[in-house]
Amino acid sequence: MESKIQEGVILVGGAGLRMSPLTEDIPKAMIKLRGKPILYWTLNWLKKYGFKHVVLGVAYRKEVIINYIKNNPFGLNIDFSVHTVEGETGEGFRLAIERYVRDGNFLAMNGDELTNLDLNKLVNFHMEHRPAATIVVSPMRSPYGIVEICGNDIVGFKEKPILKDKFVSAGIYIFSCEILDYLPRKGALEKITFPSLAEKGRLKAYKLGENERWSTINSAKDLSLAEEEFDLLRE
Repeated sequence: MESKIQEGVILVGGAGLRMSPLTEDIPKAMIKLRGKPILYWTLNWLKKYGFKHVVLGVAYRKEVIINYIKNNPFGLNIDFSVHTVEGETGEGFRLAIERYVRDGNFLAMNGDELTNLDLNKLVNFHMEHRPAATIVVSPMRSPYGIVEICGNDIVGFKEKPILKDKFVSAGIYIFSCEILDYLPRKGALEKITFPSLAEKGRLKAYKLGENERWSTINSAKDLSLAEEEFDLLRE
């Protein structure tokens, strides 16, 4: 199961304001799911695929992450890259990559994502197409119930369906070292880097397979849903 890519960067410095009061004293990646921090599940997922080196981008309450890793060895070579909350994902990834990443292609992700995606399939897709970045995308789960209409008649309802023709970023990427040419000193790579790469034809999308699932933890509702779907996310 060992992946061709064995180096990764995870941003775990978010303040998680929407998760307050759970995040008053800890960063969002340390919120517990099934009794363990989200970070625990992510690192074990990467270890399953033979990852050797992980860089953790830390900012908000960084000492909590650093102490947790020091007291809980994962059998991984883990470095810490400090950035500012205000610098957003652009600064976080840029500093982590400049300081510690040496491989030509590597995983990058936000620290509040949970998934069972097959990393080998993702890596093979990236290696075949050779973009500057590959973004994992998932069909969008509507936050609202959908009203089905025929003419002026309401003929049915669908409660928060999966919209299979609309896709959202899962916050999980494979980057080539070329990405450094596009990362801002400060700001969100989602708003700055990715639009620029798309314009140049250097960005690819890996669509989650039928049995691949993903969940992001941005609210108490997301946490509750991840608890419900945990076994599917870890299978």
